[in-house]
Amino acid sequence: MKAPDWPKCSECQLWKYVAWHLSQNGIDCVLVGGAVASIYSQGAYRSGDLDFIIPDRQRTRVGSVLEKLGFQPTGRHFIHPDCPHLFLEFPPGPLAIGSDYRIKPESVTVHRRQVFLLSPTDCVRDRLASYIHFKSRDTLEQALLVASSQSVDMTEIRNWCVAEGAIPQFEEFKALLKKRHSKIQ
Repeated sequence: MKAPDWPKCSECQLWKYVAWHLSQNGIDCVLVGGAVASIYSQGAYRSGDLDFIIPDRQRTRVGSVLEKLGFQPTGRHFIHPDCPHLFLEFPPGPLAIGSDYRIKPESVTVHRRQVFLLSPTDCVRDRLASYIHFKSRDTLEQALLVASSQSVDMTEIRNWCVAEGAIPQFEEFKALLKKRHSKIQ
């Protein structure tokens, strides 16, 4: 797979490139976090980092694959010297959103390989989880950007918020989304 235009590459381009190479080397990964919001909002939000969840048994091989691609380990991040605006991170798993571990990622075919990221609905839940647990208004805005530009399952999001004990946060999200949609129409 051809390398992206490093100085200009987007989160989506870097995700596909890195995920394809990890998959090529037998490493399963799922893109999570703000980079997914960037992808689903078509760049209206820019993340700056890409978070991949990888099974523990495969973590030891990640560094060697990335180093072959030109990435250098810097603390817990991997940075490509020609791509200073984006870096990679591999937070510990398992893949979960709040207390929900039954996550089924979306797959995208890239050069005959499947690469994975959170679905739009799970991306909204992930961004709301950060809002709920860390009071991050930025991640509430990211959830709104994704829900405004993608088809999401509001019932699933509401049910998850109920399970997380976050009905007020869901109601705020729903009201802000409705307000945003009334301005669009």
